[in-house]
Parts: sequence; C-alpha cells; structure tokens
Amino acid sequence: MRQLNRIPQNRWKPDKASSIPLYTQIIRYICERITSGDWKIGMRLPSQRQLAKTFLVNRSTIVTAMNMLISDGLLDTAHGAGTYVSSNPWSLLIHRSVNWSHYVSTGSFRENLPSVQAINRYEATPGILRLGTGELSPDLFPRNYFQTAIEKVSRSVSSLGYAEPLGLLSLRKTLSSLLAKQDISASPSNILVTSGSLQALQLISVSILRAGATVFTESPSYLKSLQLFQSAGLHLKGIPLDKDGLEYWRISSSFFDFHRQTLLYTIPTNHNPTGITMSERRRHELIEFCNHLQLPIIEDDAYGSLYFEPNPPKPLKALDKNDAIIYLGTTSKSLAAGLRVGWLVAPEAIVQRLGDVKMQMDYGASSLSQLILTEIIESGNYTTYTKQLQQKLLQRRNMALTVLNEYFSDLGTWNIPKGGFYIWVTLRKRIPMEILFCKAIKKGILLNPGDMYDFNPNHSLRISYAYLNKQEFTKGIQELAILIRSLSKNSSS
Repeated sequence: MRQLNRIPQNRWKPDKASSIPLYTQIIRYICERITSGDWKIGMRLPSQRQLAKTFLVNRSTIVTAMNMLISDGLLDTAHGAGTYVSSNPWSLLIHRSVNWSHYVSTGSFRENLPSVQAINRYEATPGILRLGTGELSPDLFPRNYFQTAIEKVSRSVSSLGYAEPLGLLSLRKTLSSLLAKQDISASPSNILVTSGSLQALQLISVSILRAGATVFTESPSYLKSLQLFQSAGLHLKGIPLDKDGLEYWRISSSFFDFHRQTLLYTIPTNHNPTGITMSERRRHELIEFCNHLQLPIIEDDAYGSLYFEPNPPKPLKALDKNDAIIYLGTTSKSLAAGLRVGWLVAPEAIVQRLGDVKMQMDYGASSLSQLILTEIIESGNYTTYTKQLQQKLLQRRNMALTVLNEYFSDLGTWNIPKGGFYIWVTLRKRIPMEILFCKAIKKGILLNPGDMYDFNPNHSLRISYAYLNKQEFTKGIQELAILIRSLSKNSSS
C-alpha cells in the first residue's frame, strides 16, 4: 500500500477567516485530491497528528473530517494500515460525475453542525447505544391504540385527497378541545396543522420574519442545534437560565432594538436540553416583561404533556391576554415521532399567512396521519396513554438518576428534571468533547454534546432516559465513565 509521506503540491491551508468550518474545508480539499486523481485508490494518508501539523489545525478537527470521509466511503481504515483512499465505487463515480461541490456550497440553507450530522447518521446504526437521543423507546409505543385507530379509519375513509390548507377540520376541532383542557382558548381557525414543530419553526422563519431579525432564546437551547433560523438570515442571542427558567431581565436595552424585528423562543416546560421547568412566578413575570417591550413569544410545548408531578404549570399561552404568543404543540415526543403531526396556535391572520406558505411547501400534512391522530384523541386513548407514559418515564428517570449516582458522582453534576426526557450533566473537569464523542462512537455509544445547544463551549452532555432500557443505559453510562476518566487523566498529565 503506497504511503503519502507528504501531500503533493502542499501549499494549501484551510482559511481560518472563512465562515466555512475548517473540517469542511479539509473534507473538500481531500475530495478534490481524490477526484482529480492525485490520490489513488489504496494510497495511505499521513497520520492524524501529521495532517494536523500540515494544515495548522487541532487534531480534533482532523478527527472530525476523517470520520465523515470514512462514513461517506471515500476513506477507510484497517488495523495496522492506517487510513487510506477507499476502493469504494462511489469514489470512482464522483470522479466521473458532475462536480456538485460548487452547488452544494452555495445553497442558502446552512449545513448542520458536524456533531448533529454525525448524530443523524449514527442514530440509524444497529446496536448503538443512543444515550442522548430525543425519541421514545420502541417499547413505549402504544401499538394497540394505533392498531385500533388504523382499523377504524380504514373502515370509514373513502379517499385520501389533499386536506384543507390549515389541516383537517375534524383534527383542528379535536385539538381545540384538547387545548381547552390546558386553558388555551383556540378556535379551529386559530390552529394550523403542521408536519411537526420543526416545520412550524421553518414557516415562521420564512413567512413572518425578515432577514436581520433577532430571536432570543435560552442558552443552551434546542434551537441552537438547528440552522433553519440562521439560514433565513435571523440572528440568535442566548439568554442564560437558572433553576426557575429563562432570566428574562438579561434581555437588556443593549440587545433589544425597537426598530428591528425581535421575538423570544422558549421551551418553558421540560426544557430541551436542560430539563428545567419554568416556575409559575417566572412565567407571569416573563409575560409582563414581554408585554411591556412588545416582544412576541414563540412557546414550544413539545414536552408539556410529560410533566411528572401533580398540577403541571399552565402553558404561557394560557396566560396570554394580548395574542402575543405563538404556541407550538406536537405528538413527536408524547406519541410517535414518525406520525409527523404538530400544531400551531396563533391569531387568525398569522395562521392564514403560514397556512398559505405551507401549501406552497408540501400541500398539507399527511391526511392519513391526521385521521389517525384525530381518532386516537377522540377515543380518549391519547389521554390514557400520556398518563401511563408519564409514570413509565418517571420510573426511567429514577433509574437513570440511580445509575448516575453510582458511576458519575465524582465526574459531574446534574439536575433532577420534573418531566420530559433529559438530564443535563455537566462534567467537573474540562476535557476535549470532540474526542470524547469520537471515542464513544468507537465503543458503540452515541452522545449529544452540550455545546451543540449552547452559544459558548461547555462541558455538558444531554442524557436521555426515554430510549434505552435499564441494562442498556447502565452499560452506556459505565463505558462513558471509563472514557471520561481516561481523558481526564490524559488532559491533566
């Protein structure tokens, strides 16, 4: 196998002043060398340490680039042979095909963070332990309720044409009654059915906000792990949160601009990723503050139905007297992610505007999914199931806390969530999180690093108790603890 002792014509270096991530620049450079024929199939690359020195970057940047190239089949590894140009036919195909790299790099929609891209790829890998995933375990899927609903729908449905622009009227009426139980007054004309909360956010970003608008959100926040607002030219600003939720008073006059579009995105109940639930007092204060500033709010209540304690806090929308809040709901966390049904509650003018844009995007959410969800809710099975799910998730949370106390007490600190999926673990020692992520993958463990949700680097992990069973969760935490101790020892030596 031929060794690349030095990269041919090596005058290239990644541009550290560019907005394109360094690892992406390195990936593109290596792809160009392969497709141009400079690097032949079977040629072995220099070591990661040597590449890092050549390109003047951190080794973790090289690790990220190499892992992505290996996953795409352009490079491969073998014990004792290092990393080499793969004989995968894909590398030959792209050599003969149109060069799409220029088109890919000029699209308006930004690419995901590298950690998010990696997570999306590895989540489909059989046997991997998904310690941070935002999905319910297949064991919790209410198979009998779905079978009953599907059978009933199949007997009554006469066609599956396009639904109304705002969604099936029958579902919007059903959602109106469901929302009333949360003290949210919403007529069917105030409800837009969406393909999950993500689509609702995308509709908002391209329909009622203009480029240059500012969106305040918690720091950390699930919104930071997405690129849809940034792709629309919007600016995100992180606001810290404490045990009672968003510290709204930090939205100071230095940030707020009355002459520029501004709004607040918040997950007040069972926050993603920290698990924090905003206190009742903080909710009232936040609404009063935002009303004073005329600051609209997007309330994401994806986890609101998964509160463990009696008397859950009312959604912000239930306290809204000025139609200043757009409320987002979904079944992705409480029922089934693959159903792809969510809803948005807003003044009718906004709903009509978003509904018009939605029709231009997909001509409506799945009619079949809407019919099935309508039947599950109207039958009473949805309410029964969510109560059962709360208890099962509470048991899983307590199990996860016990395991963390046994294996992680000297490695980190964490909160005790009152609902939802997540425990936010902050490591006591600073370790290279990218290296931890890569080493965990090699051990069959998939992590959700905290800095993908934050506006500044952190040393936290989003740990989920909603997906793995006790045996799997314990194994994942044990292996993770060993990795962290090893990295802590190496970084301090």
